[in-house]
Amino acid sequence: MEIGGLSFGSVEIDPATGKPISSAQGIRNLLEAIELADQVGLDYFGVGEHHQAGMPIPNPGTVLAAAAARTTRIRLGSSITVLAADDPVRVYEQFATIDALSHGRVEITAGRGAAPEPFTLFGVDLADYDEAFAEKFDLLQQLGRHERLTWSGHFRPPLDDAAIVPRPEQHEIPIWLATGGNPNSIIRAARQHARVFFSDVGADPARFEPLARLYREASAQAGTPEENVKIGFANVGLIADASVNAADTWWPHFDTRSREMSGRSFPRELYDRQTKQQGSFFTGTPEQIAERIITLHELIHHDRHLVEADFGRLPHAVLLRHIELLGTIVKPLVDAEIE
Repeated sequence: MEIGGLSFGSVEIDPATGKPISSAQGIRNLLEAIELADQVGLDYFGVGEHHQAGMPIPNPGTVLAAAAARTTRIRLGSSITVLAADDPVRVYEQFATIDALSHGRVEITAGRGAAPEPFTLFGVDLADYDEAFAEKFDLLQQLGRHERLTWSGHFRPPLDDAAIVPRPEQHEIPIWLATGGNPNSIIRAARQHARVFFSDVGADPARFEPLARLYREASAQAGTPEENVKIGFANVGLIADASVNAADTWWPHFDTRSREMSGRSFPRELYDRQTKQQGSFFTGTPEQIAERIITLHELIHHDRHLVEADFGRLPHAVLLRHIELLGTIVKPLVDAEIE
């Protein structure tokens, strides 16, 4: 199973000034984190799209292009691209370009999006939320399969024998459909022969067992090629040395993100329950996190597990240590058990 990281970018507090660092420095910090992930042996790093001051990555492709030039082996991708508010042709051309820069290491994870900002910024009607995504996801897949394409739909101008360039170095860019667990989205992924990425990072992992089963059953009915029947899973948490209480260290940053996104604080009592062994937040020592990933794999048999830590202005040094432990201790423990 693949182990990796996930980030929307973060703007930490500068201890010298007590103020947030610039978004530019936040982006440079993320590139340093991805470079470290490559060095410590992680399999994948996903960069997610957000349009908020505390998460300064509105265009994952630009960051991934820079990361492609600074890494050698790690697979890189979006987690997620808000496709319902974007143009599939532009998305595909951008990622095919990154694929060339990375020598065939790029992937696309596309979703409808959970925040309103992309729709407001780009003038997309939220009433078309689901229908637009379904059409655009289908077009995105067709762009990967045809060097020239004739196509028409409702949410972008038609294509008339359009040349789709550049072509990726790998035979076909892997495309994942992201969902928070909506059964209709899962069935859609199966029917379109797509990989599925469970991206509700705060949900109880156990609730995905019947959804993983639904995806595999629907994929079998749809005749999805075995190499495309893949499940990715992401959750939030912080891995720290045994001498550090990871849950206490991570709490103020988790609470900051909660207040920035919802306008209210997250109840500490609920947080403490979620950081326990059966909770949805993966905080603890490398050994504890490896055990939790292995337990989840026994339940849903997923192919990729990502852990997101850097939000709520988490200090960059804490994030780097989290990535180092994820690659040097958690991944070998998981690999040894599952293999």
